Amino acid sequence: MKFWTVDAFTNEPFKGNPAAVCVLDHFLDDDLMQKIAAEVNLSETVFVAPKQSPHYNIRWFTPTTEVNLCGHATLAAAHILWNEEPISATTDTIYFDSYSGVLMAQKNGDSITLDLPSYQSELISMPDGLVEALGGVSPLCVSKAHDDLIVELYSTKKVRELQPDIAKLNEINCRGIIVTADGEEGEEYDFVSRFFAPHVGVNEDPVTGSAHCKLAPYWAERLGKNEFTAYQASKRGGVLKVRYDRERVFLTGQAVTVFRGKFLKI
Repeated sequence: MKFWTVDAFTNEPFKGNPAAVCVLDHFLDDDLMQKIAAEVNLSETVFVAPKQSPHYNIRWFTPTTEVNLCGHATLAAAHILWNEEPISATTDTIYFDSYSGVLMAQKNGDSITLDLPSYQSELISMPDGLVEALGGVSPLCVSKAHDDLIVELYSTKKVRELQPDIAKLNEINCRGIIVTADGEEGEEYDFVSRFFAPHVGVNEDPVTGSAHCKLAPYWAERLGKNEFTAYQASKRGGVLKVRYDRERVFLTGQAVTVFRGKFLKI
């Protein structure tokens, strides 16, 4: 079984967010796909199986569990289907059936635009233990967005320098914690973020498409605009072009293939 490793939301190897892409004739047993994801041990391994080109089924696995949506791995899958699998070479649009509905990838020159669902947020009171989990940093506010928390800090500097206690973050009842701040005057980014998801086996994700499905409506309300340049300030880092349109979020980025391999014992 062939697979590829793709760095997503970057045009440079060893930056952005790596994902493993497995293109199948049909999905394998759930337990086997989870074991493959654990063996690969990246934040996401994505499995795609054709329905009728350019329409595919898609599923995503972290090293420990299956998730309902992953943006960077979807970008990686579309990149592979256009560049490694000639069945999709004749179309500029690919559709993916997923647990989060039908997703779309559109090729725009060297970039790919993903059409993903958006998730609104609402302010909540400070969860017990959150300040301690953030290393003593007090948030400006905390919101619940679907299965994640959005934690807004007072400056991008605080986001970049944050050193959370991962074990204590794991005690917070949510899929993941998005830490974010408004881009400051003179910066090239409208907002900056980081994403921590120890509950699903990802202590810190380098660049997270699904988090921006929540950040887009969040910052649209606060900044009074619907198009953004966003930066995820992980060690690897990644840039996303974000557009919010009511129930959908459009994320544009690039991807680069860094590895081709083959599973021998499946």
